[in-house]
Amino acid sequence: MWLKPEEVLLKNALKLWVLERSNQYFVLQRRRGYGEEGGGGLAGLLVGTLDAVLDSTSKVAPFRILHQTPDSQVYWSIACGASREEITEHWDWLENNVMNTLSVFDSNEDITSFVQGKIRGLIAEEGKGSFVKEEDPEKFREGLMKFERCFGLPEQEKLVTYYSCSYWKGRVPCQGWLYLSTNFLSFYSFLLGAEIKLIISWDEISKLEKTSNVILTESIHVCSRGEDHYFSMFLHINETFLLMEQLANYAVRRLFDKETFENDLVLHDPLQITKRGLESRAHSEQFSAFFRLPKEETLKEVHECFLWVPFTHYNTHGKMCISENYICFASQDGSLCSVIIPLREVIAVDKADPANRGVSISTKGKRAFRFTEVKDFEQLVTKLQIKCNATSNPQHIISTEVATSSASDSPKDFDELSSKTGQRDNSKTVSTEALMTVYHPQDAENLDSKMLKEKMKEQSWNILFVERGHGVSMFRTKKTRDLVVRGIPEALRGELWLLFSGAVNDMASNPGYYPELVEKSLGTCTLATDEIERDLRRSLPEHPAFQSDTGISALRRVLTAYAYRNPQIGYCQAMNILTSVLLLYAKEEEAFWLLVAVCERMLPDYFNRRIIGALVDQAVFEELIRVHLPQLTDHMTDMTFFSSVSLSWFLTLFISVLPIESAVNVVDCFFYDGIKAILQLGLAVLEYNMEKLLTCKDDAEAVTVLNRFFDSVTNKDSPLPPAVQQGTSLSDTKSDHPKVDITDLIRELSLFYGFIPKRKDSLINFLFILFQLRVVSQDVKFSPSDLDELYDLFKKEHFLSCYWNVNSPVLRHHDASLPYLEQYRIDCQQFRVLCHLLSPWSHCANRDSLALWTFRLMDESSDGLINFKQFAYTMYNGSFTDKLKFLFKLHIPPAFTEVESLSPSKGGDLSKEELIHFSQLSGKHQSVCNALKSSPEKGKGKVDIQAYLKQWQDELLKKEENIRDLPRMNQSQFIQFSKTLYNLFHGDPEEELLYRAIAVVTSLLLKMEEVGRRLQGPMSPVKSPVAITEVSAESLQKGPEEGSSKQTEGGRAQSLKGNHEWSFAFEQILASLLNEPAFVRFFEKPQEIKAKIESAKNLQLKARTRV
Repeated sequence: MWLKPEEVLLKNALKLWVLERSNQYFVLQRRRGYGEEGGGGLAGLLVGTLDAVLDSTSKVAPFRILHQTPDSQVYWSIACGASREEITEHWDWLENNVMNTLSVFDSNEDITSFVQGKIRGLIAEEGKGSFVKEEDPEKFREGLMKFERCFGLPEQEKLVTYYSCSYWKGRVPCQGWLYLSTNFLSFYSFLLGAEIKLIISWDEISKLEKTSNVILTESIHVCSRGEDHYFSMFLHINETFLLMEQLANYAVRRLFDKETFENDLVLHDPLQITKRGLESRAHSEQFSAFFRLPKEETLKEVHECFLWVPFTHYNTHGKMCISENYICFASQDGSLCSVIIPLREVIAVDKADPANRGVSISTKGKRAFRFTEVKDFEQLVTKLQIKCNATSNPQHIISTEVATSSASDSPKDFDELSSKTGQRDNSKTVSTEALMTVYHPQDAENLDSKMLKEKMKEQSWNILFVERGHGVSMFRTKKTRDLVVRGIPEALRGELWLLFSGAVNDMASNPGYYPELVEKSLGTCTLATDEIERDLRRSLPEHPAFQSDTGISALRRVLTAYAYRNPQIGYCQAMNILTSVLLLYAKEEEAFWLLVAVCERMLPDYFNRRIIGALVDQAVFEELIRVHLPQLTDHMTDMTFFSSVSLSWFLTLFISVLPIESAVNVVDCFFYDGIKAILQLGLAVLEYNMEKLLTCKDDAEAVTVLNRFFDSVTNKDSPLPPAVQQGTSLSDTKSDHPKVDITDLIRELSLFYGFIPKRKDSLINFLFILFQLRVVSQDVKFSPSDLDELYDLFKKEHFLSCYWNVNSPVLRHHDASLPYLEQYRIDCQQFRVLCHLLSPWSHCANRDSLALWTFRLMDESSDGLINFKQFAYTMYNGSFTDKLKFLFKLHIPPAFTEVESLSPSKGGDLSKEELIHFSQLSGKHQSVCNALKSSPEKGKGKVDIQAYLKQWQDELLKKEENIRDLPRMNQSQFIQFSKTLYNLFHGDPEEELLYRAIAVVTSLLLKMEEVGRRLQGPMSPVKSPVAITEVSAESLQKGPEEGSSKQTEGGRAQSLKGNHEWSFAFEQILASLLNEPAFVRFFEKPQEIKAKIESAKNLQLKARTRV
């Protein structure tokens, strides 16, 4: 590539470079040791080590071109190359386009100026279409050149950034360079002749974390395919780790959340992904998640400052974060203080106390927030004043009314104002009251002990509101969380859920959206609405609110409106249970926005067909159990028990297992702390029942223990009437189990498990893969470990199509509703790559034809794609009969088709276009058992694994074909079959013996067929099959290739002249071949599948790149 001209001292450089070519104005040099036998000796090794460790222009490429002028000692580097071909191309261009022009200049200075200007122009021209958009383009170009030279990845692979670091190989650190690209984490090191090259695709990473120990103070731990890799000695380890997390998350989203990914214009185009963009995106996502803001918010500015906290009378240190519509603050001094100020609530922004660089922000709630020690506070005040003026136009008046809670002094005002948008034109259809206020109004005159406690709780919150504010802009501190742990009062629950979840901001930003959505969605008829109607009566059926049309109608409207809003999710079981509880404490419109917050922000990817989000958190939950409850882990033989039993806990937030009066306290904590609260409670439940679980003999007994525990959980302070409470009557009948108060349980879990980190998206783990692989292994006769390795290779080939071809048919036909082993499919071109790597017959001259016919045989749906189940059947590893039957089926329809390459010079190789063309020719066959169409998982919201496995086993039985049912092989097919056998035997130690055997068998079969014809009826006076026998005999004398071609010619002549088509049954061929011991030995020879797999893992990416 062309380089920005830089001056070079040639005197010392001569020790590192060797002269290759030169002329009057240019010099081409090669790096010492490169391309020399033995690496150029000790000097070459030292130079190679220097290149790998140092970050300099000289280390980028092994070739370079320098510009010189006569009688000058100054040289300028103008180009470098990773290969001799590349640098030669640059050299030829200079000689053809520049050399003649330089002769017209009078002075050396003019020549140098012209060359430098020309090179800069070439660089600028290249940069127009380049994706190099980093802060230092020249340095990044150098890193990109080395990345391409070291790893040989396709040109489409986008390098994002690279870092100098150490990779720990055992106890020895190896200094080198870590490259982060869109699809791979790569590392390269070269020290004194020892080269280390590591390439890990992001989708293979199962663990990504920062660690520290005695030897490594800070390092990044990467676990891939069971292997641990440690990288340390980063200059900015936090920045590096953040980018690695973003890229891993990007890979996961691209592969498993295709719809969302395609709607993201930046992520959908890898060329748009840059280091700066990823960092900005990561910070914005963290910002939105922490403050529970709409996902559209982008973090614009961060200012370190102090915030005056009036109720403690001191300044707390933290960071002010500003986005398009919000000003937020989070303390960093341990006070756990945070504030969210919507710009729609701001009425004035002023300078305050210029000596302390202060900024004062006044809101409609007659509250002022004072920030001090703000850097560039004057510019910040100006910017905020412009933002506030922009948000105070008439179109924002309604949204201000919706969220006027910050200006209210009582919950009553909040309720009146927040319902205004729901009353317009739709008051007859949209309920404006929470169901709890309708069915369980509080009696202010007759207060029992529980109601008195409830009033005391309300009073505690009112005191908090007076001190810390009421509404969106309230100060949220440790005391706020303590009150949440005790349980939110019934009268304030809906309002505070709305605040803590951030749903109040969504509702304020979309006035009138829900009533309009209800109008559009009611009366629609879809699969989602059918499922909603079926589940309406199953949602809290014991509660009076859902025994009447009022509650059922409200539930129907909310669920139908959400399914209409988000068809990607539509409706999922468990949404009805969650929404029922939301409707008890929130108005209908508020319940809708709470559901939006849960499904789209707080629990992303939970409520869809694949429930990936729940599986992610279950994987985290299992890891937490291993770390904190090791006794339980040792006792349980299968950790999937915890996944199966806890799935309903995560999907319904414990509502489905706990009594309603206790479950709402869990929901309180969830809206404040997020999924962390559910993980904490899950650990607390298991620890509380540890002793009983350790005595259980099977899973059923353990489930019984947990169910009895949940039935015993009560809420002694709940003011709900006994008729509504679920825990009272149940716990009375099960007196053998002590009662557990939910408030005490939550308080204890906060003490013992308050450290649980947020979940990591890169921990995705599909729970049923291994079990399904075991089932396949019984049929294809592989060990589970070998099959697992095969599956990894297959999945990698599928993912490679996703990396560099966003319009791949593999992506267009991807169906997320199918079982995991059937979702990912490969086309004929990808299948050919795997066949060349794995097939024991890959040395065959017509290997492309074999791959094509194999693909056509497995492509039962005729859509040009096959899944892993079908692929596994092609890795033939059975008995002599199995292998021969497989070869036989390849040479009859629907698999067989006449193949003739358009390029005779390529021999038996087919181009990609030819391969795709032949694979799509109609095979005119019916699928025997098309799993893609009949899987019990497809189209259902609920996964029934047992039904799926039973059907799979039935399918395996159906695949046991009777050899008598196979169709007969005609004359031309038999000739091609014989030719394939000749090709298979090439290079075998018993090659000559096998050639003689096949000639004998061919002659015998043709003579048998001739005799059979004569017995059946009069023969036509045409050339008899004996002619073909003679051709086969000649093949022994002239070699397999020539004999095969003659055989083919003889077959064509017979086909043209004869009036009868000769055919052979599989039984005839099998019986004849069994009489030849050499045949039997060849096909029963065990295949070293492990060696093939290991070799394929190393060559797969290179094979793909070559193709």
